[in-house]
Amino acid sequence: MAGHRHSKKRRYITWGVAGAAVVAGAGIAAQTSMAATGWPPQKTFTGRAFDTCTAPSLSAMKAWHTGFYGAAAVYVGGKNRGCAQPNLTASWVKSVSSLGWKLIPIYVGAQPPCQSGSSPEKLTASTAASLGAKDAADAVAKASALGMKAGSPIYLDMEAYDITNKACNDAVLTYVRAFDKGLRAKTYRAGYYGFSSSSAKAIATAKDKTDLPGNLWYARWDKQNTTTADWPWGATQFTGHSRGHQYMVNSKETHGGVTLTVDRDAWDAPVAITG
Repeated sequence: MAGHRHSKKRRYITWGVAGAAVVAGAGIAAQTSMAATGWPPQKTFTGRAFDTCTAPSLSAMKAWHTGFYGAAAVYVGGKNRGCAQPNLTASWVKSVSSLGWKLIPIYVGAQPPCQSGSSPEKLTASTAASLGAKDAADAVAKASALGMKAGSPIYLDMEAYDITNKACNDAVLTYVRAFDKGLRAKTYRAGYYGFSSSSAKAIATAKDKTDLPGNLWYARWDKQNTTTADWPWGATQFTGHSRGHQYMVNSKETHGGVTLTVDRDAWDAPVAITG
């Protein structure tokens, strides 16, 4: 996923800065219970998914509906979203959903102050809470406009950063908590994409889990189509269909005569409620 917004060089720089070794953290329970009343039932997909920078055309989605993939991740918004989305409309969402595709909404929000490189939107310690709330409101508006209804998850994309930098990490967690509170206030489920060595690890190993996401999508490019065998943080965390695993990137594939370059994901987590 990182490769679709940054150059390959930039992606491996951020990966290297974060450290390639995966260290298991302390176990915390996934926050899947919803305190608010009237939450729609979670719509879960279990199987293989893909993500790519620009949502494919409807004809490509028809061709790719061969049974190999059952879900597709789409970038619904965020100032750091790296690609134009000419195909991603409410009509497209309705059409691909009617084909049987499940959709995974991603929002590329503000990035950490200690992250290498430049981003159009970066958070700071002083702006983290307000930016998190603002971006959550925008994420809900964007998803809703596409026909992704209340009860859907929105996965906040946080790229690799140095989580040993306490001030930076604290600011990120403040932002994530504000974002998640904003989602849940509008009855959208909180999800999070990050690297198993850094940004996802920060969530999984946080001692205070208040307002952190209940669904974790971890990037670990080990080519294992699983959400369990290589799960690094203990079997009791993020259970109940709350895990996604990006296990391969930049895979050039042809299905139904159409070739796309995608990232592969093992999925056992919420997907958008459409239709």
